Amino acid sequence: MPDYQAFKVEIAHSIAHVQINRPHKLNAMNAPFWSEIIEIFQALDEDDSVRVVVLSGAGEHFSAGIDLMLLASVASELGKDVGRNARLLRRKIVQMQAAFNAVDHCRKPVLAAVQGYCIGGAIDLIAACDMRYAASDAYFSIKEVDMGMAADVGTLQRLPRIIGDGILRELAYTGRPVLAPEALAIGLVNRVWPSHAELLEGVMAIAAQIAAKSPLAIAGTKEMISYMRDHRVDDGLEYIATWNAAMLQSSDLKVAVAASMSKQPARFDD
Repeated sequence: MPDYQAFKVEIAHSIAHVQINRPHKLNAMNAPFWSEIIEIFQALDEDDSVRVVVLSGAGEHFSAGIDLMLLASVASELGKDVGRNARLLRRKIVQMQAAFNAVDHCRKPVLAAVQGYCIGGAIDLIAACDMRYAASDAYFSIKEVDMGMAADVGTLQRLPRIIGDGILRELAYTGRPVLAPEALAIGLVNRVWPSHAELLEGVMAIAAQIAAKSPLAIAGTKEMISYMRDHRVDDGLEYIATWNAAMLQSSDLKVAVAASMSKQPARFDD
């Protein structure tokens, strides 16, 4: 992978570790962040050697959200005409939405490992991931309401399906903090570890479990779960029937059955 300004990417044992790498700025999301994350996740989506992605933040915090300098630069582009300003702002928002859509649409499972601050735009980011895990010092906040705006890059669209409508409304209307125990209780995170090191070790272990499975089976499972967010049960059943009509012919099925019968670990091709 090339060098990035806002990220560090390492690939080992079929797991890509994507780390927001601006610890001196609390991993705030600057201009390069928004373009680089699309490039990274498109590349990982196309790389068949990668089976799982772990997303984390360098240093003490996951991310403090959108860099205020970026917001200031956008504000400086606004002129006197309301219509043209609206057109510019809409284009910027759609571009930012595309960044987290790239995470959501990645065929590989994406596991977020959160320590310290996870605020504002960082909530939008983890909402686009498959699963979320936290260290005991994690601090979550849908902070946009305190800035006089509604969250606009995915939190309000994705979180109702993760934590439920009522609790999302409370958090989005108040902007109040959610600490790790409550995050676990409401289903925002799957598990909490005592320290940053244990968090990353634990998430990597889960990623390794997933990476050992058939990549076709994992991709199909993710596709079906994502499809069901916006479709009826009947639609989903029809889709999986058509999908598996092709995928059940894969050699992965024979490999899995043989491994189960011999009580040996299965070895799947990329």
